[in-house]
Amino acid sequence: MSAVVDWIVAPLQFEFMVRALLAAVVAGLVGAVLSCWLTLIGWSLLGDAVSHAVLPGVVLSYIVGIPFGVGAFVFGAGAVGAIGVVRRTSRVKEDAAIGVVFTGLFALGIVLVSRTPSDTDLFHILFGNLLGVSTADLVQIGALGAVVLLVVGLKHRDLTLFAFDRVHSHAVGISPRRTEVLLLGLLALSVVTALQAVGVVLVVAMLIIPGATAYLLTDRMERMLLYASGTSVLTSVLGTYLSFHVDLATGGTIVVCQALAFVAVYLLAPRHGLLGRRLTRRRARQAA
Repeated sequence: MSAVVDWIVAPLQFEFMVRALLAAVVAGLVGAVLSCWLTLIGWSLLGDAVSHAVLPGVVLSYIVGIPFGVGAFVFGAGAVGAIGVVRRTSRVKEDAAIGVVFTGLFALGIVLVSRTPSDTDLFHILFGNLLGVSTADLVQIGALGAVVLLVVGLKHRDLTLFAFDRVHSHAVGISPRRTEVLLLGLLALSVVTALQAVGVVLVVAMLIIPGATAYLLTDRMERMLLYASGTSVLTSVLGTYLSFHVDLATGGTIVVCQALAFVAVYLLAPRHGLLGRRLTRRRARQAA
């Protein structure tokens, strides 16, 4: 028992670990909440696009000397706008427009990194630097996370109705177009929030895996939000602890923990899990 207590308490003796844990919890919570709507609407690929498209903004922020969140948000919102323009003004379908925009901007970010002085660490930009989160970074992550959660709390009904039935949402006076813009803006903010924790490449996992995991556990939105948030926060904390004790990349370890949680639910969920469905059918045959 004492070994377990020591395993939990030891990292808390270091300030950088306390900041890392707080940042991981906030990023995991924000990503999980938004991932529920992205999963229901089918915007997972769009989340991937935005997470990659912010790279040029991050690099330019380093070059200019401004908070990286500013550049990331500008390019994230710009990528969403560019995808919409290409989709509406050409015969190119949405998935192709997403591919063109996010790969183009991601490549531009790589080019900018290659021309930037060596103090800009490509590995940290791409895969995060959670253990290097400063107090200023933590304040930024907390502020952005609070904004996302506050807006989601105020617009929960509109977002849920938009996800399930756009026609009905319009009929009751909710503008689908404004709701879509709001959700895309929240997506960009969520990407910026999680960027410091897991980096450009892995941030999409925080915006997809928790919602997909919860979707296999329940058909009710309130429970889906609860399951996604709980799973994401727990795996974020566990991944951070494992990275400290086993000396692993923190962002990657968090995402691996989230992926393992999804696999477990995929196999064992009572109603929608692979083995769970087989067990239910077997019991039904035996009862008959």
